[in-house]
Amino acid sequence: MVREEVLALVDKGLWLPLMEEFYTIQGEGFHKGTAAYFVRIGGCDVGCHWCDVKESWNADLHPPSSIEQIVTNAAKYSDTIVVTGGEPLTWNMAPLTEALKAKNLQTHIETSGAYELTGTWDWICLSPKKSKLPFGKIYDRAHELKVIVYNKHDLIFAEEQAALVNDDCILYLQPEWSVREKVTPLIVDYVMNNPKWKVSLQTHKYLNIP
Repeated sequence: MVREEVLALVDKGLWLPLMEEFYTIQGEGFHKGTAAYFVRIGGCDVGCHWCDVKESWNADLHPPSSIEQIVTNAAKYSDTIVVTGGEPLTWNMAPLTEALKAKNLQTHIETSGAYELTGTWDWICLSPKKSKLPFGKIYDRAHELKVIVYNKHDLIFAEEQAALVNDDCILYLQPEWSVREKVTPLIVDYVMNNPKWKVSLQTHKYLNIP
C-alpha cells in the first residue's frame, strides 16, 4: 500500500499511528486497580513540559496500524480498553470505538479535550491543559476531570475547569510525578478543605508496572 493510501486511511480513522499497546492495571483516577488493555496513539501538539511520554508527540515515528488489528489484539486480553496518547482526539476515534463496541468491549479514553470529541465512549477522563484548553462539548460529556498539579497555581486552574464540567463529573487532583513530594501535601490539604475533590495518584508507578 502506497503512502498516500495509508494517509487517507489514517485521516478516516481506519488506521491509527499506534505507539504501543499493553495489558496492565489502570493506575489513575476512578478505575484505578482495574485490569485494562491500553492503546497508546501517537500524535500530540499540546506540549506539556512534564509529559512522561514525549516520544508519543511525533505521530510520524509510529507506523499506522489498522483498527482491525488493534481490536483483535485488545479483545484477547480485557473487556476494558483505554485509549490514550499522545492526544487520541487528534484522530477520528469513531471507527475504532465502533469496532470495539462490536466486540462488546468497554471503551475508555484519556484526553486533554484539545480536539473535537469523536467516538462512542463508556468513560471519558478529561485532563485539561493550560497550553491548549478543551474544545467543544467534552465538558458536558466528561465522567471524570483529572487536573495534574505541578504548582499552587494549578489549583486555581482546577477550579476554573471544575466550573465547566457537568454536575456528575468526578473531580480529581493528581500530583505531577517529578514534584510529588512537594505538591502531595498541598493537594491533601486542599482536598480536605474542598471535599468535592478527590486525590488521584499514579499508583502504577508506585507498583512499578506500565
